[in-house]
Amino acid sequence: MSTMNISLPDALKSFVDEQVSQRGYGTSSEYVRELIRKDQDRVHLRGLLLAGASSEPTAPADDAYFEELRNRLRKASTQG
Repeated sequence: MSTMNISLPDALKSFVDEQVSQRGYGTSSEYVRELIRKDQDRVHLRGLLLAGASSEPTAPADDAYFEELRNRLRKASTQG
């Protein structure tokens, strides 16, 4: 694992320290790693949403579409 040193203003360091103690993190590094992972997830989701928004529409998402999804889920849950 690589090491990275960061500088924070006193107010931000106090906030991080408070989050570590109140939310059960062992270290400030654990807290920062979780924030980075969440941001990675957010960036990935944003990319998926933008890709979906720019793609060509396929079938309409009407009542029949959602009923078919429910049927597939029911079938999959009885087979599993």
